[in-house]
Parts: sequence; structure tokens; C-alpha cells
Amino acid sequence: MEILWFLIALCMLTAIIGPVVLRRRNGIRLARPGSPDAADPDTYGFVRQEQLDVRMPGPDQDLLDVLDVVQRTQDWQAASQLLAGTPKEGERRWQRVQAFAGAASLELAQQPGVGGAWLRKWRSEAPKDAGAAQVHAEFLVQQAWRSSAVGADDFRIILEEARTVCGEAALLAPGDPVPYIIELAVARGLGYSHEQFDQLWAKVIDRAPEHMGAHLAALHHLCEKWHGSREEADHFATTAAARAPRGSLLAALPLFAVYEHLPEVNLVRSFYQSAVVTKAMEGALFAVHSARPDDPMLAHVRHLLVVFLVNSERWAEAMHQLVRVDGHVGALPWTTEPDPAAAYTVYRALAVAGYEANGGSPATLLR
Repeated sequence: MEILWFLIALCMLTAIIGPVVLRRRNGIRLARPGSPDAADPDTYGFVRQEQLDVRMPGPDQDLLDVLDVVQRTQDWQAASQLLAGTPKEGERRWQRVQAFAGAASLELAQQPGVGGAWLRKWRSEAPKDAGAAQVHAEFLVQQAWRSSAVGADDFRIILEEARTVCGEAALLAPGDPVPYIIELAVARGLGYSHEQFDQLWAKVIDRAPEHMGAHLAALHHLCEKWHGSREEADHFATTAAARAPRGSLLAALPLFAVYEHLPEVNLVRSFYQSAVVTKAMEGALFAVHSARPDDPMLAHVRHLLVVFLVNSERWAEAMHQLVRVDGHVGALPWTTEPDPAAAYTVYRALAVAGYEANGGSPATLLR
């Protein structure tokens, strides 16, 4: 019994001092908001926390404009036109499907029974619209993961329905990888066997062998906390990175594998300077530097790099990423937090504090 009380006390102590230790490493401290010593976001051109866009990892003005029209008018036509004009081979279509589904899911959460009516109308009025079927399938996936406990009866029922809609979407758009990418999340929730997963993955890579979003979804399935192992996830990530052509962001995949297996409590200060983490970060940095500036997945990699670079105390490099993604926080690791904007802002403040403590300033920051 004494041991139990000791462990409880230790956990409480860790919870209390953990954030303090994080903020005071090497003398780096966060000033209170409003303090004269607090870094002003405007100094670096950063967006204030309350104005950060949590919907997307990076800018997509066409999508924002259409979302505004759809949500204001509850008319699905603009969404259908945008997806119809988005190439099925690239990453952007997948991101836009996710964004439309997320918008409908959020509307429904805010207005139960009423919100997201435009999606229901879209499906009923245009049953042969491939875009509508894809958004509907992704909407069901997001509803299952957000509103139900994993493994519960309603969770499985919703995912079974999502799988059915994925099949309908695949028939409406032969050659489009999106329905199968959506099904990867269904596979994770329903616990597909290795054989079932391999068959599904083969359909994805037959259609889009270098699709970064698809690889991230598959990696999630293969990680230790779901249906694989650390070794399996690492092998998948390093193999994909090794085969990736120059300019592909798949070279950053090992960093996502490291992230998926981060210890919940890290008491080893040198962890982020370890060979494994350093190698993964260098691979991601190489991928970022060689990728097309307009690659829709570039922001995803930059956001994850921010966390690793800050924890590695590579302040200038962290700032280099921040100035390129600031304004949008709809990406890992922020989306796993209850308040993505707040989580991002803490890391941004740490990066600024570390950068300035080592002689950096807005004038010396290369953009």
C-alpha cells in the first residue's frame, strides 16, 4: 500500500514539474503573456493564437473560399465543382476531402441533428458524384473516431457503414486512390488482419505509389499502439524513404515513425540528440529542402519538425520552419491536443525564447 501511495505521489509530482522543466531547460523560460519580456508574435510576423487556423496544415485559398460559400449558403454545388477540378493523383484532393468532411462533422457537433445538412443533400441529390461519396465516407470515419469509444458497438457500426461507402466511392471513380486511403482508417478501427491490410495497401500503391498521406495512414496502422510493432513501422518507413525519388517527402517518413513511438514520459535529456532521432530529423530536413514549394504535404513535415527541432534545442532551424507554416495548425502533432492552437503557440514561444537567448533576432532570421 505504501508503494502505491509513493507511485501516486510521484505521478502527481511529474505532472506538476514537467511543464516547468520543459520551459526552463538550459535557462530558457517563458515569460507570462503580457509581460514586457514576452515575445510579441508581431515582431516575427507570427499570427496570434486566437487567429490561428486549426482546419488545415497550410494555406489553400480555393478551399477556404468554397468552404465559406458552402457553410454560408448550405449549397453543396461549389464543393462538388472544386473536387471535380482537383486531380485525383495528387495529395491535394485527399486533403480537400478531409477538410469538407471535417467541416460537416464540426457543424454536426455544434448543431446536433441539423449541422452538415449540405453534405446529406449533396449525397441525396447527386448519388453518382464521386466527390460526395468520398466526403461522406471520410465524414463517417471522423464521426466514429470523434464521437465513439474505440471498439464500442456504435464505433464498429459507423466504421462498417464507412467501409460500405468507401466501396461505393471506389466504383464511382476507378483509379482514384482516395476511397482506399479513407479505408485505411477503417482498417485500423476494425482491426483488419495482416492479409486484409496488405490487400488494401496494394490497391493504394497501385494507384498512387508515392502518396505521402496514404503512407502516413498506413504507418499509423502499423505502429505499436495499433496493429503492428515499432520494428514493423520503422521497416515500413525506412523502406519507403529509401525508395523515394528525389523531391519526394517520403524521405521524412522515418521521423513520423519516431513520433508514433515517442515515450509518454521522457526523462532522458539526450533523447532528442540520439542517433536515431538525429538521423530521422536530417532525413526530414533533406526532404523539406528538396521538395516542391507547392507540395501540399510540405506543411505536415514542417510542423512535425518544429517539435523535434525545439526539443533538440536547434532554435534557428525551428524558427526557419515556423516562419513557413505559421498561421495554420491543422497537422500533427497539434491536432492530437485538445487545443491545437495553444499547443502550437507554446512550442513557438519556446523556439523564439531559445533563438533570442542565443543571439537571434527578427533581423537575423533568414526567411
